[in-house]
Amino acid sequence: MQIWRSLDDVPADLGRTAVVVGNFDGVHLGHRQVLARARRVADQRGLLLVAVTFDPHPMAVLRPEHAPTTLTGLELRAELLGEAGADAVLALPFDRDVAGWTPREFVERVLVDPLRAAAVVVGANFRFGHRAAGDVATLREEGARDDFTVDGIALDGGPQVWSSTYVRTCLAAGDVAGAAEALGRPYSVRGVVVRGDQRGRELGYPTANVPTGGLTAVPPDGVYAGWLRRLDTGERFPAAISVGTNPTFDGVRERRVESYVLDRDDLDLYGVEVEVSFVDRLRGMVAFESVPKLVEQMDDDVRRARDLLETPT
Repeated sequence: MQIWRSLDDVPADLGRTAVVVGNFDGVHLGHRQVLARARRVADQRGLLLVAVTFDPHPMAVLRPEHAPTTLTGLELRAELLGEAGADAVLALPFDRDVAGWTPREFVERVLVDPLRAAAVVVGANFRFGHRAAGDVATLREEGARDDFTVDGIALDGGPQVWSSTYVRTCLAAGDVAGAAEALGRPYSVRGVVVRGDQRGRELGYPTANVPTGGLTAVPPDGVYAGWLRRLDTGERFPAAISVGTNPTFDGVRERRVESYVLDRDDLDLYGVEVEVSFVDRLRGMVAFESVPKLVEQMDDDVRRARDLLETPT
C-alpha cells in the first residue's frame, strides 16, 4: 500500500479514485463501515480507493490544549486503513494554512486536482473547511459541480455510536474490553523496548519496558492481560502487562508499560520495536507492604492472565 505524506507526493498520472476522508484515529468499527462502503463503490466502478487522513490531528493545531490523545500513530493508522480496504493513504499535513481553506478550496486542492475523485464516502457527521463550514450536503453540492458522487454513512454501534471519543472514554476507565469491542481488535500501543531498573528480573518476572508518551492514549495504572508482538519478526507472546510507576518501590516516577511474557525469561528485546495489546484489566495499581507480598500478587496476576488468554502452563 502506498502512503503519500503531502499533496505533492500524489502521482501526476493518477486515474479516477474513490476517496474516504476523516481523522480515522483508531480506525474503529464506525470507520470500517465507511471504508467497506467505499471499497464496494471502488470495486464496482474500477477505482483506486484512497483514504485521506490528517497529520497531526487538527485539534493539535487549532486548540492544542484540548487536543485528544492519539489512539494510532500515522504508521499504524495507515496499516489499519490498508487492512480495511484502502489502496493508498494520503496523510495531509495539517497546519494553520490548511485550517483556513474554505470548503470549496478543500475540494479543489484535495479531492479534485490531485486525487481526481469520482466517488467520495464519508461519515454522516463529516465536517470540513474553515470553522467546519462544510458538511455532507455541501460536499454533495460540490460533487455535482465537479463530477463526483457522495455517500454519507451513519455510524452504528449498538446503544453507543462507535467513535474515537468513545474508545478514549473506555480506555480512561480501564475498560480495555469495551475499547476492543468498538475497535474490532484489542487496543495496542507501540514503542521500542528500553532498559529499565530490572526489578522484575530480580523478582523472577523480567519485563519489556516501553515508555509512554503524553500524546498517546494509555489505559490507567494497573495490571492487564494481553499480548506482546515483535514488529521485526511478527512473533506474538501472551503477557501480563503493568501500566504505571511501580509504587511499591521509591524513586520510580516515569509512567511506562511493562510486559512480562508468560513463562519466558530468555527473550532479549532491548532496542526492539514491539506492539503491546490489552485484552482485559486484572486489577488496579497497589503499593504493597513488602516485596514478598508483591511477588505473591504477581504470581496470581500471571495465573489469571494465563487463564484469560487460555494459554497452557
